[in-house]
Amino acid sequence: MPPVLSPSPETLVTRGWSDYALLDSGGGRKLERYGPHTVVRPEPQCFWTPHDPDAFATATATFDPDDEDESGRWRFIGKPVETFPLGWRDVRFTGRFTPFRHLAFFPEQAANWDWLDSRIRRLDRPRILNLFGYTGVASLACAAAGAEVTHVDASKKSVAWARENATLSGLENHPIRWIVEDARKYVAREVRRGSRYDGIILDPPKYGRGPTGEVWRLFEDMPALLADCAALLSNDADFLLLNAYAARISGISLAHQMAEATASRAGRIDWGELALSEDGPDARALGLSFFARWCAT
Repeated sequence: MPPVLSPSPETLVTRGWSDYALLDSGGGRKLERYGPHTVVRPEPQCFWTPHDPDAFATATATFDPDDEDESGRWRFIGKPVETFPLGWRDVRFTGRFTPFRHLAFFPEQAANWDWLDSRIRRLDRPRILNLFGYTGVASLACAAAGAEVTHVDASKKSVAWARENATLSGLENHPIRWIVEDARKYVAREVRRGSRYDGIILDPPKYGRGPTGEVWRLFEDMPALLADCAALLSNDADFLLLNAYAARISGISLAHQMAEATASRAGRIDWGELALSEDGPDARALGLSFFARWCAT
């Protein structure tokens, strides 16, 4: 029996926590708080008016984009900052002012971290595979909840940062495998080995390169990778979570891909959008990525 596809989307809304908040948005920008720093970053979908336009001018750091996709440079008020400590629940990690407007994690993903935490705490030491794991916050959230984790990313630098974050979180001795490899190659090899996982997380970029020059293109490469991931699920696996963002993608398109990959399994598929909500009584929300997830129950 194939899984049941939810007939309507769900919006998973991330609201601020002690080390992060979306303070305001508008005029093509968003004003955020990362630990002790206030940050202005471009956000084209914010075409409304900010609640407090003057607050943007006093931010610690403002990202000025150049002509290339997501690249640019940071402009600081006062002494430039490179890194700073952050946390989410039991996970500790380092925020970084990268040259690609991101700060080494994606705050809207906290909605997924919440969901993963609740799923994993129901299970007995599950084996979790996290593909495109970046700086490891999702991997560490899973580990803190009691999972054995295999973390895979093509960037040696990102995996090194993830390992540093594990040490900051006191999880350096937890059963986490750190793999620097192209996700497709790793998963294909695991399929040949007959490996099995109780939960799998995929958060791929729309475009990327592997450690030996492999090229990743979301629309061309995702169907085969998702099918291989479904083949890696154990008989009593709990979930397969896919998160993605691209101009031509949607939650329902991810859901149909997920349904095709898991057609031989029962369960259900939920799908929708991840959003960040502003603080305050007149809070607005920004939709920032899409998800689809298969669950056994």
